[in-house]
Amino acid sequence: MHFDSSGFDNDKLIALYRELVRPRMIEEKMLVLLRQGRISKWFSGIGQEAIAVGTTMALDADEYIMPLHRNLGVFTARNMPFDKLFMQWQGKKEGFSKARERSFHFGANEYHICGMISHLGPQLAIADGIALAHKLKKENKVSVAFSGDGGTSEGDFHEALNVAAVWGLPVIFIIENNGYGLSTPVNEQFVCKQLADRAVGYGMAGITIDGNNILEVYNTIKEARAYCIREQKPIMIECMTFRMRGHEEASGVKYVPKELFEEWGKKDPVANFENYLLEKSILSQYLIKDIRDKIQQEIEDGLATGFAAAPVTANTQEEMNDVYAPSQVATVAPASPAKTEKKFIQAISDGLRQSMQKHDNLVLMGQDIAEYGGAFKVTEGFVDLFGKERVRNTPLCESAIVGAALGLSIKGYKAMMEMQFADFVTVGFNQIVNNLAKIHYRWGQHADVVVRMPTGGGVGAGPFHSQSNEAWFTHVAGLKVVYPSTPEDAKGLLIASIEDPNPVMFFEHKALYRSISGLVPDDYYTIEIGKARHVQQGEDISIITYGSGVHWATDYAAQHPDVSIDILDLRTLLPLDYDAIRAAVQRTGKVLLLHEDTLFGGIGGELAAWISENCFELLDAPIVRCASLDTPVPFAIELEQNFLAKSRLHESVQKLMAY
Repeated sequence: MHFDSSGFDNDKLIALYRELVRPRMIEEKMLVLLRQGRISKWFSGIGQEAIAVGTTMALDADEYIMPLHRNLGVFTARNMPFDKLFMQWQGKKEGFSKARERSFHFGANEYHICGMISHLGPQLAIADGIALAHKLKKENKVSVAFSGDGGTSEGDFHEALNVAAVWGLPVIFIIENNGYGLSTPVNEQFVCKQLADRAVGYGMAGITIDGNNILEVYNTIKEARAYCIREQKPIMIECMTFRMRGHEEASGVKYVPKELFEEWGKKDPVANFENYLLEKSILSQYLIKDIRDKIQQEIEDGLATGFAAAPVTANTQEEMNDVYAPSQVATVAPASPAKTEKKFIQAISDGLRQSMQKHDNLVLMGQDIAEYGGAFKVTEGFVDLFGKERVRNTPLCESAIVGAALGLSIKGYKAMMEMQFADFVTVGFNQIVNNLAKIHYRWGQHADVVVRMPTGGGVGAGPFHSQSNEAWFTHVAGLKVVYPSTPEDAKGLLIASIEDPNPVMFFEHKALYRSISGLVPDDYYTIEIGKARHVQQGEDISIITYGSGVHWATDYAAQHPDVSIDILDLRTLLPLDYDAIRAAVQRTGKVLLLHEDTLFGGIGGELAAWISENCFELLDAPIVRCASLDTPVPFAIELEQNFLAKSRLHESVQKLMAY
């Protein structure tokens, strides 16, 4: 192994050595504790330390890193206290995630680290968002994301690289090619000669280096950082290395040929660098002992603190309180009484435009939303008003754009992403339910992101442009799900969603866009998320509904004056307004739950269960659900009309009235 130390002074070389030894010594101790049964699990990075340490030492302390589970050197080189790290690994309250996460599945803004999730690939897109924030602020900074060789096969890897290249983002993508994805060798993962060869396909620079050479890693990252800042482009760096332990200790290494351990053992990053520094008389045995003794004492002190920490005591109220970031959104009334008749879609556009005017840190992203104005023309003219930096066309990379939105949030921005159709959310689902929704609960980082979801049927668009998928997201703790039915509510709730620091899935029914009009306040205002609207008073039955169902119910009530119908518009599906639901049940004693979503698994089932458990004494009849057929949404208008819940509304009302 050849070390080129030109340009390094002795102090820097010793500092690199110290940081290289620290994660190795910690890991060696963890393996002893694992064998003793004092810790439960460990993912080893032994043999790969030079990559994490060299990278971290080459960056500014305030540049974000997205590490994986073999990058202990990132955490130690950022001077995270070992005692707190150990308590994190042990699931102690005093760790970085209040015992809610394991190993390196956490982040810490004070150390500019955004931890991984088990799906690995989504972290790359977060680096895009952070780099975009640097670019918008004209900061000379980069972000760094790690991937393993196995992770390069994930769609998130390709989406993140493509977005970074298209947008010219200063991101360093590091691939740790250690030969195996768990037990699968690289020859069963890809057929290109080197993973860095893929870079050319994205129009970015790609290089392969010796990942076990600390000086080569450090110099390469330094040069890559300067390149990314100077050129405002991403770069891919493939670091060749080897995993000297199993994927995690329980998996063992029987699937790895023994000769590979002998070959790579000779390339040990710690031993080789130590020997080099001894040969150059930069290190002495005395100094090595002094460095190791101090690290050993740091480890022992940290272990003593960690093992002495009290077992976790569950506090249900605290657990529930930490699902959402504290929301200080005050209800804002319009400054003047002036109102204008607006279509539903105009009200959404109005709310988005006024939010852009108020929040200069709000960035809009979506397919065709810039000059074209979006598939439904919601953002028409926005480029002229706010510029292409803040109104951004995106590649067809839904997952990467959701991840980039989260990266923007980490850097203090607000982000709105338009799913061109709610149906397309499936390709960004992982980012939403595992990154956006859980991140505040996991380590206190809010996700200030709104995902706009043009949804619903009734327009003859067939099975892939008509689905009602709001119920998918009501099951995910940490999201808010908003679904307005009127222009006034659409504007006020959209503004409130953008004000809220939590991730909001904002559903907009396409059939209402241009068919529904109403008076909308001209000024900026909000409507409180989580509060239902009592649409009309009735005495015979209560219809609890939302979205298009509100209009079906009001139209039906107008056509059947012989039935006194009480209508409640939920407006928000997560969190629900349980007080308003109870009041609706109490007003009539007979409840019809109406929604466009299919019956099985729709939110009507959850509402029925809650009402049965909490309002049983108020009921005069069994709860009736009216929903769409449990089939895909058909294309032909005649079939679609039969599919929709509206076609069974009369039957459902009569069933309830007859009880």
